Amino acid sequence: MNRIVKKVVAFSLIGLMQAGLFAPVVTEAASSHKHKHKYRYEHCDKERLEKIKAEKRRHAEAMKRLAHEKDWEYEERMKREKEHHEEIMRMLGGLAILQLILNNDNHD
Repeated sequence: MNRIVKKVVAFSLIGLMQAGLFAPVVTEAASSHKHKHKYRYEHCDKERLEKIKAEKRRHAEAMKRLAHEKDWEYEERMKREKEHHEEIMRMLGGLAILQLILNNDNHD
């Protein structure tokens, strides 16, 4: 049993040393790859902000009362519109969080 433990430790150290030799190559490749993604993430962020502005404009327009609506119709439509707006905003917020996670993975 003692012999097996020594072999496992020895082979683990050899594996770590080999991985350490190739670490500078991997980090160099990762840093050059990071710049390509930076544009894409900035573009996605601008696109997401534009979608948020468009959704806010759409929501403001939808919240206006129509001339022919009764009170109960207006309240029902407002309830549905509010739920729809909150769902879209959560989705856009989720995209922002996902973007941050992906962006942080590329920096490490």
